[in-house]
Amino acid sequence: MSIFRHISLAVVALGLLPSVPAQAETAGEVYGAYSRMMSRSAGQFWADGRAAGQWAWKPLSDTTSEISWGDPAKWPPSYAEKFVHDGDWVMLDGWRDNGTYYRVRITKEQIGDATCENLRTLATSGRQHYVKWEIPGQAYCLKAWGTITEESSGKVVDFGHTQIWSPPAPCTNAKYGRKTCVKQWESWWDNQGAPGKPITRKLERDQFIARGIGMAFAIQQYFPKAWRAEAHSDWTW
Repeated sequence: MSIFRHISLAVVALGLLPSVPAQAETAGEVYGAYSRMMSRSAGQFWADGRAAGQWAWKPLSDTTSEISWGDPAKWPPSYAEKFVHDGDWVMLDGWRDNGTYYRVRITKEQIGDATCENLRTLATSGRQHYVKWEIPGQAYCLKAWGTITEESSGKVVDFGHTQIWSPPAPCTNAKYGRKTCVKQWESWWDNQGAPGKPITRKLERDQFIARGIGMAFAIQQYFPKAWRAEAHSDWTW
């Protein structure tokens, strides 16, 4: 059951300028302008001089869109994550793969400051709060714990997910030059393959998402091994 393939496919980033707050740039900006999630957008990212992966958004309604990640040589993939724009938030519902659907539901969520302190309860059930739709002028931390259910079999995996989202700041890569990005740092934990056991760390990375370009503008993976990639092309399909 490769329900965390999105974790290994998306991984992470090249030479960015220092991520400093750019509060003046955030007024009225929304996550959709950076991710391009509500349009038929796509892009390819490269590492070591060749294509390392590809992504594509497919809007399903005015509020719901799914993003596929995969090998451009074997496109389209069976894998796609489903996100829902619900009021102030973009929520992660789950993903499809292996001919089934993997439903994500949280049991506890917290929100705090840029250092993941001053935490308060955000939710105790439902979809995962993934990112704020309107981009705030200050970084914020999200912590989530919950379950992922393979609907075809009923198998359940426990997970923990910590994210720190930073406001727009200058970023650059070799292909596009200087742009403006929001930064997502994340650490993912689960007990896949060891049901009932404690969750263990599976991924830690930075991802930079560029205004008007989209996902994986730059990725810097730190765990399970150092890995770097950056956007090489983007388009609308």
